[in-house]
Amino acid sequence: MPKLNIKDEVNIPEGVEVIIEPPRLKVKGPKGEIERILFNPSVEIKTDKNKVTLEIKNGKKKEKMYMKTYRAHIKNMIKGVSEEYVYKLKICSGHFPMTVKHEKNQLIVSNFLGEKIPRKAIIPEGVTLEMKKDDITLTGINIELVGQAAANIERSTRITNRDRRRFQDGIYITVKAGEPVWTKN
Repeated sequence: MPKLNIKDEVNIPEGVEVIIEPPRLKVKGPKGEIERILFNPSVEIKTDKNKVTLEIKNGKKKEKMYMKTYRAHIKNMIKGVSEEYVYKLKICSGHFPMTVKHEKNQLIVSNFLGEKIPRKAIIPEGVTLEMKKDDITLTGINIELVGQAAANIERSTRITNRDRRRFQDGIYITVKAGEPVWTKN
């Protein structure tokens, strides 16, 4: 099997700083700072003035896979510190009027389908939650944490043992991070 020599680059926009202290990679920008551990001995990560260079020397397909994954993580980190990630959710209650409130690092859903015990969803640190009537907006610089918070909320109102076509109550993700937001004209 032939050995691979691959080099890839990620551009760093103005106002964003990338610091490499192996195995840690820090990205600082106007919205905040993210730190992540990226370690693979065959993938070399360097930084220049305005770009991050990822390089493999005498590698295999597996090392190429790691390099492409690291590239995606670095791009997400750069985008997150320059512009925040936003998830939007919609509260839908048709059968029972549920009450949704935010306390500390939890979202509490009371009276969901008439249940006595409230359902709870954990909101990770670093994610801000805003509620306006039936809309929930989650924002943060780490795409993984914002996505996990949205999934926790949606999963907390999961319905079992009922017909989903009939019981459509719950909290659902309407806009994910990176998706275009369609507006009415």
